[in-house]
Amino acid sequence: MILCPMPRTILVVDDDPHIRQLLIFALAKAGFDTLEAEDGEQALSRADEHHPDLIVLDINMPKMDGLEVCRRLRANSSVPIFFLSSRDEEIDRVLGIELGADDYVVKPFSPREVVARITAILRRASAPPPPDVHASSIVRHGKLLLDLDGWRAEWAGCEVVLTVTEISILRTLAAMPSKVFSRDAIIDRLRGPGFALTDRTIDSHVRNLRSKFAAVGGDDVIETRTGIGYRLGTCSGE
Repeated sequence: MILCPMPRTILVVDDDPHIRQLLIFALAKAGFDTLEAEDGEQALSRADEHHPDLIVLDINMPKMDGLEVCRRLRANSSVPIFFLSSRDEEIDRVLGIELGADDYVVKPFSPREVVARITAILRRASAPPPPDVHASSIVRHGKLLLDLDGWRAEWAGCEVVLTVTEISILRTLAAMPSKVFSRDAIIDRLRGPGFALTDRTIDSHVRNLRSKFAAVGGDDVIETRTGIGYRLGTCSGE
C-alpha cells in the first residue's frame, strides 16, 4: 500500500474577502488545505488553534497589522510566513524579513506565482539540514570575527548586532572564503527549522548585512559576483 502524504494546511490572512477567496481557490487547486482569517487578531487565534504549515499574511489590516502579527508569531513559532503587501516599499520588505518572514509579494500578484513560491518554501522547510562542516566556533577573516557558539559578530573589535539568519549567511560564506555561492547554494546551507528562504530574501538579508557593517567601516564584508552570487569580501575595511 502506498501512503499519500498528508496535505499541507495554509492559513490565508487578508481583510479583503476577494483576495482570500482568490488564494484559497488557487491553493486548493494545488492540493493544499486552507483556513482563512480577516484580521490580525483572528489570524493569531486560528494559528494557535490549528497550527498551519504556512501563513499567507497581509501587511495592511485593521485591528492589528501583519508586521505585528508576524512579531507575535515569531515569539514562539517558526511557521513559514509569506507576506502580501500593497506597497512596493523597501521598509516593508526589509522589516518583514528582519521579523522573520520567509518571502513576500506585492499586490497585484499572480495566484499561480504565489502558489509556486509557497510550494518552494514548504519543500525547503521540510528538507533535512546539511551536515555541519564548521569545525571551529570562532571564525576570523580580516577585521571580521564570528563567534558561532554565541551567535555574535564583531568588526575590528566592535560588536555588530545581527539576526540569526544574517550570521548564518556570513558563516556559510566564511567557511569557504574564496568560493562564490549562488543564492540557491546559500539557501541549501541554511535549510532546516526556521530557515525556509527564497532567493529574493537572500538579497534583502545581504543588503541588511552590508548596511550594518558599513555603519562601522566594513564596506567590503560581502562581494557580489554579478549573475553568479556572493562570496566573503576581503574584510579589510579599506
